[in-house]
Amino acid sequence: MWLKNIYLLNLCSSKADGLSIVLNVKTVKLAYQKKIIYKWSLDFEVSDTIEKNKVVSFTYSILNDKGKVEEQSDVPMEYVHGADDRVFPLVVEAMEGAKVGDTKEIILGPLDGFGVYDENKTYRDKVENVPPEYRMVGAEATFKNEDDQELKMKVVSVENGEVLLDGNHPFAGRTMTFKITVEAVRQATAEEIETGLVIEQQLDDQSKPVVH
Repeated sequence: MWLKNIYLLNLCSSKADGLSIVLNVKTVKLAYQKKIIYKWSLDFEVSDTIEKNKVVSFTYSILNDKGKVEEQSDVPMEYVHGADDRVFPLVVEAMEGAKVGDTKEIILGPLDGFGVYDENKTYRDKVENVPPEYRMVGAEATFKNEDDQELKMKVVSVENGEVLLDGNHPFAGRTMTFKITVEAVRQATAEEIETGLVIEQQLDDQSKPVVH
């Protein structure tokens, strides 16, 4: 069996391929063994509105409470809307119904975003007690507690003869504003919906952060 004049649309697998389709007017003929069996009319458009199980491509910046940009990405990132539990709920809520080209600003307090600052996630010691590789700002170390849970910490200061490591997120305890611009929207595949991860993220690194 073969299809003539279908152009870009594979009708037999359009749902699996993830296209949102609106049928309308254009003649398409279905032929089998060189016989015309029937014909019908169609046209289609792909929805660019964000809703559950759409893959959203976006760029963003994160501003502090004074309006200064502290983090920015002009390279589009992606997530599966409503299926990726790494995305803050308020971000998901704000992005619902947005379209390509829209920009959203979402204010996140500590409880809605990066969490409250936890002093128990810090460690301070004299420089001479710390291995040489951890005596510079930016160095990272992994600690384990009694339950064998890991905590990644980063050296945030080396001064007055002491090294300070911090396992809190850099924005913990702060109110931050996300400014997000929608670059593209497509239907997620069945695999992406099941895993909550965009295919590229599954192949690359499943722990890769999306909208933090």
